[in-house]
Amino acid sequence: MSDDMRSGGEGKSNEPPPAEPPAEAPVEPPADASSADKPSGSGGMRRRDVLKALATVPVFGALGYTALRRRGLDADERQRLLEALGVEDEGAALLSELETRTHPDTIRVGIIGYGLEGESLVRSLGFAHPDWLEERRQAKLEDPRDSQLEEWLDQENLNVELTAVCDLFGVRAERAIAASTQPLRPGGDTRELKPAKRYRHYEDLLAAPDVDAVIIATPDHWHSRITVAAAEMGKHVYCEKCMTRTEDEVWPMADAVRSSGIVFQLGHQNRQMESHEKARQVVERGLLGPVTLVETTTNRNDPWGAWVWDIHEEGSPDTIDWDLFQEAAANKVPFSLERFFRWRCWYDYGTGLSGDLLSHEYDAVNQILDLGIPHSATASGGIYFFKDGRDVPDVWQAVLEYPDRDLTLVYSATLANGYERGIRMMGHDATMDVGERLKVTPDAASTRYAEMLEEGLLGTDRPMLTYQSGFKGVDAVTTATEEYFASRGLLFTYRGGKRVSTYYLHLREWLNCIRYGGTPSCNIDRGIEEAIACHMATKSYLEGRRVYWDPAQRRIV
Repeated sequence: MSDDMRSGGEGKSNEPPPAEPPAEAPVEPPADASSADKPSGSGGMRRRDVLKALATVPVFGALGYTALRRRGLDADERQRLLEALGVEDEGAALLSELETRTHPDTIRVGIIGYGLEGESLVRSLGFAHPDWLEERRQAKLEDPRDSQLEEWLDQENLNVELTAVCDLFGVRAERAIAASTQPLRPGGDTRELKPAKRYRHYEDLLAAPDVDAVIIATPDHWHSRITVAAAEMGKHVYCEKCMTRTEDEVWPMADAVRSSGIVFQLGHQNRQMESHEKARQVVERGLLGPVTLVETTTNRNDPWGAWVWDIHEEGSPDTIDWDLFQEAAANKVPFSLERFFRWRCWYDYGTGLSGDLLSHEYDAVNQILDLGIPHSATASGGIYFFKDGRDVPDVWQAVLEYPDRDLTLVYSATLANGYERGIRMMGHDATMDVGERLKVTPDAASTRYAEMLEEGLLGTDRPMLTYQSGFKGVDAVTTATEEYFASRGLLFTYRGGKRVSTYYLHLREWLNCIRYGGTPSCNIDRGIEEAIACHMATKSYLEGRRVYWDPAQRRIV
């Protein structure tokens, strides 16, 4: 998750729900099925095959319903056709047995980096700072529909203790300690807990006997060094993205994780989204046809979204360990409040749009399409709006090529315009828009759906499949930055019909793998793919040329 989020919120949907709910129970297909054996266009699948493929994709809205109404079919005929197309409502995703079991073994967690992102992650574990609780209470008083506090309290008790904290800014460390003993916690957790112990250096925290696992939410230039040290100490790791700041840091980090056997989870909580799993099913069933172009984007239009984060009034050389902050940076500079609090604006500590936001978009596409590391990358852009001394661009685009898949992934971003564009996957037969809401629209020149389009059963002016995660309630999004993340489903999804934080789900998956075995969804292999793809785009931009991936040498050339 990006380090610039302040609080969760529900996203907006620009699309209406289906005109009528699908059938509650399937029935036999129409007796006269002769038309289902007709080819659906030259070289295309037979219509029966298309219907079978559609029938294997669950939880979608009524397919072609408006077209059926226009054709004047009576209610029974419309119902039978919808059922023949395999459209049925299986309800909200149910909680698995692993998601509902109690956890007898306490996991003791240390947090390294308790800034904006670190505080959000610790809160998702069940430890909220008293200030946040008061803010949420006030929000509820001002708007009774605001449900963020109830949703947080309704989370499962993960049986975790926050035992250690390390932060270079004393004020933040004290906030973490205050959160560690806050008595109001999710899931009815009423234990009296000891305050977390503050450590000045991460190595001392990792050596603590009462730390089983660590969350690394530092700036990117510390990720690899701390992960390697944690793996050597046998501590499980949840690390924020981008996985590393440089290409050279990837393989030492990966080798340390693999050789140690620790459970590693990279912080791409979009892996928990229901809509992404549905999108993967659509692709696996071939409903888009050959996908040749994917476009994904980031548009934000507020200073916060451009990493102009607040500078704390108590920040000073006396309260910040500046020498330690830049110890892992190649370029050493004099003390700077801007660089400490707004570190994403400089390549010394991160990779700008590539590691912060392309990484989210790439991982979402990789989750759905299994793309892996691209063959080549080309990137360009510049500092066009926020001329505040930064050296990372605020308008940027990257093209990742996959010739073995006959596919191109195009990413573009601006931090000075908030128009929502989303993720779009374009196949020969249909286009899929991916976000909190999923929409599949047939293409006018589709081979597969040619006959259905001609009959009016499908239309290019309306989606043939839709999916909406859960029930849309109050819109709690307050900034353009939050709007971006909400539209991607990066703040919440639904489980068992309830809105749930994706932070919480991603952390719970990591904890479950520690307790019961298994591999997290964003494990070290997925982290390697994310890091190399982002570093290829960054290298292309900085060197002004197209770059390539050499799998034999495991390096960018």
